[in-house]
Amino acid sequence: MTPENNDSQSRPPLDVNRRQFVKAGALAGAGLVLGGIGENPGVWALTSQDSSGHQDELNVGIIGPGVQGKNLMLKALKVPGIRFVAVSDVWPYHQTYAKNLLGKFDQTVNVYEDYKDMLAKETNLDAVIVASPDWVHAEHTNACLEAGKHVYCEKEMSNSIEGARSMVETARKTGKLLQIGHQRRSNPRYWHMIKLVDKDKVLGRITHVFGQWNRHEALEIGWPKKQVMDDAALKRHGYASMDHFRNWRWYRKYSGGIMADLGSHQIDIFNWILKCPPSALMSSGGIDYYQAKNREWYDNVISVYEYQTEAGKVRGAYQVLNTTSHGDYYETFMGDQGSMTISEDPRKGHLFRERAAKRREWEDESETVAKMGKDAIELKIGETLTADGKKDPEGQRLLAESKKHPHQLHLENFFNAIRTGTPLSCTPEIGFETAVSVLRANESVELERRITFDPKEFKA
Repeated sequence: MTPENNDSQSRPPLDVNRRQFVKAGALAGAGLVLGGIGENPGVWALTSQDSSGHQDELNVGIIGPGVQGKNLMLKALKVPGIRFVAVSDVWPYHQTYAKNLLGKFDQTVNVYEDYKDMLAKETNLDAVIVASPDWVHAEHTNACLEAGKHVYCEKEMSNSIEGARSMVETARKTGKLLQIGHQRRSNPRYWHMIKLVDKDKVLGRITHVFGQWNRHEALEIGWPKKQVMDDAALKRHGYASMDHFRNWRWYRKYSGGIMADLGSHQIDIFNWILKCPPSALMSSGGIDYYQAKNREWYDNVISVYEYQTEAGKVRGAYQVLNTTSHGDYYETFMGDQGSMTISEDPRKGHLFRERAAKRREWEDESETVAKMGKDAIELKIGETLTADGKKDPEGQRLLAESKKHPHQLHLENFFNAIRTGTPLSCTPEIGFETAVSVLRANESVELERRITFDPKEFKA
């Protein structure tokens, strides 16, 4: 499904020279949603994300109610009219936990070990959330789509390019909706940034980008000792051990490593803001610190991406580390007129204007904070005023939405697409583009050389 560009919403005029705009650090109009991104990632439309008027009940199932699956269940339960009716997981512990959790919200579910049984018996399902390990995303998603269900699939789309491509093809063939879980695509903070960069040109020409996701230590997930699956069950479901089952992100059979697990969030943002996939990349990484843990994927990767944008070449540096939390996670976009740092962490959102840039009227009246030895305009939502000096109601509604968790907003977008045809924030075509961008970084590490992309690689 390709979203239509729709700018027909009734909205007050935008005046970027107004003092009220600057005081907000930027203007964020209500319901700013990207549309038409499957073919043109830079086109955006203005539509409503608000689900309060669409409370018709949807029956939902989930495959893989583990750590991330639990997170998605809890966020989905905040959306009006969502009722879970079925849970599928290969681990009895997850089955029981999910059933009990949903029961606390007065949602009675049927439980299945085999997702095929769930699809065969739960004929009333409208949608399925797929939060299983990456290596079975394609299998689970394709089966659900072919059974006539809409699907929300966690990222990474797949741990293989072939698997991701099959998901795009199946979504097209069945005509069912497939949302990929790059939740920043539904985050008002990032819609806000798109407006500033594309419409207001606050950065001028973007020349460089940087992103990182640093953690103090490699993620290790344990399990209750009384809840160990027996060897036969593990083998039946494709796992060599409980460690492989629980820490699947560190094994090549099951995941695309830390570039897929963490890096894909931010490389997706690079592609989105720059309006194109990369043209080349060069990566370095390895298992440099955790050799004793017998992990198969790298504990650190540093990549340099190249983009051939309409305005010229852009180089982007990205790092994901598991030995230091310095700086945590954020993205920075740098241009000849200014730079901007943004993150899902609301404490990280600042615009820096170059001293040599032509100053705008609103800059002289804007409130600034000191960051990195410079004056920065803090990115805020909801402070824009109308012509009579009152709080803009659309900005206030978006401010309320921005207080929701990004996963909830992304799920709302998915459910609204089912109910009303709202454009998806992250189509399978977008997810595929990101999957290619990050999975080939692993190839660059292995080959120890720069690789180039054929633009056809990003089309499924």
